[in-house]
Order: sequence, then C-alpha cells, then structure tokens
Amino acid sequence: MHAFSSVEDYRRAARRRLTKLAFDYLEGGAEDGGALRRNRDAFAQWGFAPRVLTDTSQCSSATTFWGRDAAAPMAVGPTGLNGLFWPGADELLARAAADAGLPFVLSTASTSLLEDVRAAVPDGELWLQLYVQQDRRIAERMMHRAREAGFRTLLLTVDTPVHGKRDHDTRNGFRLPLRVTPRLIADCMRHPHWTWQMLAHGAPQLRNIAESVGERADLARHAAMLSRQMDLSLGWGDLAWVRRHWPGEVLIKGIQTVDDARLAHAHGAHGVVVSNHGGRQLGSTLAPLEALLPIVDALGAGGAEMAVFVDGGVRRGADVAKAVALGAKGVLLGRAPLYGVAARGGEGAAGVLTLLLDELRTTMQLLGCARVGELTAQRLARLPALQANPL
Repeated sequence: MHAFSSVEDYRRAARRRLTKLAFDYLEGGAEDGGALRRNRDAFAQWGFAPRVLTDTSQCSSATTFWGRDAAAPMAVGPTGLNGLFWPGADELLARAAADAGLPFVLSTASTSLLEDVRAAVPDGELWLQLYVQQDRRIAERMMHRAREAGFRTLLLTVDTPVHGKRDHDTRNGFRLPLRVTPRLIADCMRHPHWTWQMLAHGAPQLRNIAESVGERADLARHAAMLSRQMDLSLGWGDLAWVRRHWPGEVLIKGIQTVDDARLAHAHGAHGVVVSNHGGRQLGSTLAPLEALLPIVDALGAGGAEMAVFVDGGVRRGADVAKAVALGAKGVLLGRAPLYGVAARGGEGAAGVLTLLLDELRTTMQLLGCARVGELTAQRLARLPALQANPL
C-alpha cells in the first residue's frame, strides 16, 4: 500500500475515493473560498528563527489542558456529518485521537451517538461541541447526555446563527437527504468503494440530534433544524444558562475579535477558540492565525487566565508550532484528520495524527526547543512578501 508522507497525500487520496459531492462538502468554503485560502496562507506569513547548539535530546511535545495530559497542543476538532466520508467515522476519529494521546471533540451534528463514541474510547478525553436551537431543551438534553457519558469540556459554537453561502453545495445540488439524480448516479459509478460502503451501511443520520429531540433518525428534518432553527436570540447573558447545565470547562468557539474575547472572559468562559469555522461561514474574514496574536495580547493585558485555542488551515506540525509560538494553548484539527478518515478509515485518521505529531517534534528539535513552553514569539519572524523575479 502506498505510504503517505504528508496530510496533502491523504487529501489527494480522499479526493480520489469520495464522490465530488462528498469531497466538495469536506473541502469547500463559503462563497468563492477566499477565507478558506486565507486560513492556509496565514501560516506562510511566518518563518522560523531557530536557535542552535541547544540540548533537544529529550524533546517532548507534551502539554496539559486544565491539568489533564495531552501528547501535544492539539485536539481533533468537531466536524459534522462525518459518516458521509466513512461509516462510523466519529468513533474512528475518537479512537485515533485517544491512541495518539489527544482530546477528541464530538460535534452536535455527529452521525454517531455520543454514547457510542464513549464506548469506543472508554478512557479517551472527550469534549462536546454544542449548537443551540430555538428549543433550548434539545441543547440541555445534549449536555446532560454528555455529562453522563463523561465528556469534560464544552465548546459552545457561536458563529453559525445561519449557514454561510457555499457555492459548491449549490452547484452540486447538495441536499439532505441526498437526491438521486443522473448526475449523482454517474458520480457514484466513478467511486465504487464509497458507493458500496454507503449502500452497505445506509445513509448517515444526525443521530445525536435525533436522540436529544427524542425522535427516530430523520436526516431531512434534523438537518433542517441545524440550518433553519438555530437560536438567533442567543446572547452573552446566556452563558449563565450554559454554566447551569455544564459543570466543566466552557469554551466559546468562533471568536474573531478582541472585543468578543474580552466579553467571553467577562461572562465566565474558561477559554475561547479563535475560529472562522474553517472558512465555511463568511467568505471574507481574517484568518484565525491573524486574529490570534491581538486576542492573546488583549487577554494577557487584562490579566485573564483563559485558554486560547485556534483552528483553521493546519496541515503541518510546523503550523502547530507557529500557532503555539503566537500564544495559542493548542490547535483544533478539522479537515486534516478528515482527509485521513476519508482516505483510509481509522488507519488514515491515525496516520494523519502520527504525521502531525512527528512533524511537530521534528520542528521543535530544529528550532532548539525541548519543551512546548519554549515555543515563543522569539522563534518566529514575519516574512516579507516575495517579489516575482523579472523575466
């Protein structure tokens, strides 16, 4: 079997295996993809300033999140409808994360029950991502079920009051459930492995939503709840309501400005995730990495003891090192592990995490950093824009 040397190798394999409709759903961003491209390009704006002749013989990428050990400043972030890429994808991702010593964040829009994910990783570090619908009892039931299953950290996602405009889904006629059309049939015939798995295991369902609503799985109805029945009245004062139902850590996911980061601190959040939802909501935003440093500086200046995470565009262990050097407590991995699971199932998810961990440790040693705490802004330099050579 072909050996993959990078996340990009897994991405290409995922593209070969998935139908165009499924791959575009995984890969695509809002509108023409401007924010998506900016997320990745932001990492290229920074170069490394390595120190030499330092002892890195005992180099370790280990860190802690609220006193709990993690193998690196990374977590597998929340992504929805993962069963579209591989049957049981949520369990496979959770198992890969647990085996790698990393937390796994399960999406409200998961295609596996959170109880089944817990059963797959009895000792794994599990966090829950939460959307809040108009009927808040759904979110309350979700939080209750997660607490009972031993999930310890909650990520309240606040950047999706409505779904962003995604041109690729419109062009592909993406609907839930999928409509059988001649175009889809032809696409499926070109991707027999994906098609066989979908036929054998059935269409993915939003099982967590269904369970918390107390209904049988109905993809069309529950997808509509996520796209058209979000609670548009949700405000900062509602963090008190969340805290009443969640005794563990609460992170606000989707922060993009200093002012909102300060409000998160003022209303008792334990941390924030600087994120533009993978470039899938607004087509023109700053990359999270660009917004990270001002937010870290502002919270530090205010004496806030908050964990600041970041996501968006991470494809290399070197990207993780850059984010940490700019002040992130850790990064959330979105598309990268999805490429792995879409290409090779659980083996692919594990392969991507192994690659990123190895790359991070190699980067640290080449920078002269023996510990994560040594990844500071002094190890970075902003690169000047490259000028094209005249012909």
